[in-house]
Amino acid sequence: MITAVRHLGPNWYASVMGTAVLATAGAALPLPGPPPGLRTVCAAVWALSLLMLVTLLAARALHWRHHHDQARAHLLDPATAPFYGCLAMALLAVGGGAVAVGRDLIGTPAAVALDAVLFTAGTAVGVAAAVAVPYLMAVHHRVRSDQASPVWLLPLVAPMVSAALGPLLVPHLPPGQPRGTLLLGCVALFGLSLLATLLMLPLVFARLLTGGPLPLALTPTLFLVLGPLGQSTTAAGNFADVARGTVPGAGSAAFSAFAVLYGVPVMGFALLWLCLAGAHVLRARRLGMRFTLTWWAFTFPVGTCVTGAESLALHTGLAVLDALAIVLYGVLLAAWGAAALGTARGLLSGALPAAPPPAPAAPRPVRVRTTSGAAR
Repeated sequence: MITAVRHLGPNWYASVMGTAVLATAGAALPLPGPPPGLRTVCAAVWALSLLMLVTLLAARALHWRHHHDQARAHLLDPATAPFYGCLAMALLAVGGGAVAVGRDLIGTPAAVALDAVLFTAGTAVGVAAAVAVPYLMAVHHRVRSDQASPVWLLPLVAPMVSAALGPLLVPHLPPGQPRGTLLLGCVALFGLSLLATLLMLPLVFARLLTGGPLPLALTPTLFLVLGPLGQSTTAAGNFADVARGTVPGAGSAAFSAFAVLYGVPVMGFALLWLCLAGAHVLRARRLGMRFTLTWWAFTFPVGTCVTGAESLALHTGLAVLDALAIVLYGVLLAAWGAAALGTARGLLSGALPAAPPPAPAAPRPVRVRTTSGAAR
């Protein structure tokens, strides 16, 4: 067991995130007639994510205890360090799922207590990662612009997950200062993550356009861009849900308007990026892309788009958004099945756990011929 966890990197927490969002997004689907037992199945999936989280936390503790050299190498590796944002998001996703659907199994008081613990821990880890990982990238990693990867977004998205899931705890706090403080604290986390993401996205997009397609194994990480888009849309909707009775005066109406005015254009861009990323993945599959743990990038980001579409459907009443949420959930379900099956096969064969893929190398220089015939 001790030897087996040597290459157990923080990227494994992505499997917890993808499983937890499968449960929470499924429980809130705007179906005209929800199938009997849907919430029971979603609650069981959430319980699986909780079990996965506990198992991974124990295994990662062994990793740090017995393979400190490898753990330090992960922090100093620009391809691996950003995955520490996944630890925060895994804690937050399971905690939010406890209130959303896990309460059916463990009761509301226990679900709220569990979420309070995981939300506090996840937010602390997420903010720390949002500061520490960019610092390491600037001071120790010394990465180049041609190495830009969607993976760089992971530590910056973690505070947005806190912003989206924190409002679930607001109704369980005493009215007045406690509720208002948590809500506005989540709004601050929203701004922190959104502005940092807006600074990083141009680097990722420019790398894609000027450096060519990502290496095959890293192509699924293009879906990570959907994370801040879908999660911020979800957060805006959740702010509006709990603002009534929490924010005095016209503040509640402002939150409701913001949820729609912000969420609709952002969801539009998310759908554009989904098509672009999907086209790159189809190309990579034709060129022989095989399963790696990066396939879990298909799950949580798409899940945030499902919850974002669900929130927009609730605040607009538009049937087309109901349909969008259902279609996206079908994509999420297929993605989770593919990632889970590949991971199970890797564990049974002994090919996993393995170290995360190395940082992509700089693109090879190419020679082009001008219209005059001269080679450049």
